[in-house]
Amino acid sequence: MASELVANFTTAISRRKTDTVSISIHESKESFAIPRRALEFLSHILSIMAQGKAISLIPAESELSTQQAADMLNVSRPHIVKLLESGVIPFTKAGSHRRILLEDLMKYASQQDKTRKKRLKFLADQAQDLNLGYE
Repeated sequence: MASELVANFTTAISRRKTDTVSISIHESKESFAIPRRALEFLSHILSIMAQGKAISLIPAESELSTQQAADMLNVSRPHIVKLLESGVIPFTKAGSHRRILLEDLMKYASQQDKTRKKRLKFLADQAQDLNLGYE
């Protein structure tokens, strides 16, 4: 039921051609305009919630601890520390604690994703070239 409502909501948003959308609140009869991108983002959030998944919103300028960064990337904290100490991900120190900007962590994650996709494509191309039976 919830996923069907979200699908209808998403479809209604996608039909909009303007950069803003007028929203009306039935109870107070108030009306206001919001950016269409904000409504698309809300639609995405509702879709995730309809699937029963948890979401977290973190401001882009947030600083993360090494444990928070490890949790976000689904790796161990010692692995994150190695990446920081080797200069792969920039960080600052607050006393003896390392702090990582969310933006820097996301850049690293994006680079890793691009590298992973490139290497998987290479392996898939090799399998095709060697006729290993993958259709």
